[in-house]
Amino acid sequence: MIPLRDSEATHRLAPANTILILANIAVFALEVKLGHRANAMLARYAMVPARVTHEHLAHPELALHAIATIFTATFLHAGFFHIAGNMLYLFIFGPAVEERMGTPRYLLFYLWAAAAAGLAMIAMGPDSRVPVIGASGAIAGVLGAYFVLYPRGRITTIVPLVIFWPVVEIRAYFYLLVWFVAQLYAGIASGAAGPLMGGVAWWAHVGGFLFGIAAAPLLAHHHPAPPRRARRA
Repeated sequence: MIPLRDSEATHRLAPANTILILANIAVFALEVKLGHRANAMLARYAMVPARVTHEHLAHPELALHAIATIFTATFLHAGFFHIAGNMLYLFIFGPAVEERMGTPRYLLFYLWAAAAAGLAMIAMGPDSRVPVIGASGAIAGVLGAYFVLYPRGRITTIVPLVIFWPVVEIRAYFYLLVWFVAQLYAGIASGAAGPLMGGVAWWAHVGGFLFGIAAAPLLAHHHPAPPRRARRA
C-alpha cells in the first residue's frame, strides 16, 4: 500500500518534520556526490550492533562514536528508492503528529524513536556486524504515534494489485495495524537469518513503532473538543 495523504494534518509543511526531510535529502545528496567514496562515509557513520555492544568495551575511547552511530545512521540511505519510501511516509504521517506534540517535543520524539529502533536492532542481534542505516526506525515511531493519536484518521492509499491500482481511503488504525503485523511477521520469520532479512531492519521498525505507541500519549498536547454550533430555533 502506498499512502498519498492523510485527513488530519492541517499544515503539510510542519517545521520540524520539513527540516528532518530536508536533512535526510541533503545527506543523501552528499552520498550521491561522493560516489564510490560514500562507502567510507557509510562505514564510519552506519550503526553496527557489534561495535556498540562489544568493541567499545575493548576501546573505551571509541564508545562515544559507537553510541553516536545510533543517531547518525538514521540519516543515511542505501539508494533512491530507500530514501523516497522513507520520506514519503514521513511526509504523510509526520505533520499531524507534530501538530499534537509541538515542534520541540516532536523533534526530540523523533530522535528518541531513532534510538529505540537502534536499540531494538542491537537487542535482537548484539553480535551482528551488518551495518544498519535508514530513517525507517524513527519513522516507525511516528507511525506508532499516529496510530494512538489519530486512530480514526483516513489514509488515502494506492493499493497495487496485479492489473488495477485503485485509490481508496483506509482508516489509520487498520492501515497501521496491517503495516505493523507485516513488520513483526517479517522480523520473526527472519529467525536464523538474524535481525536483517532481505536487507530490511524489521526489528527496528517493530521497536520504533512500539516506542511511538508508548511515548505519544505522554508527549501530545490535549486538543479541546471543537465548540458546538448554536442550534437554530
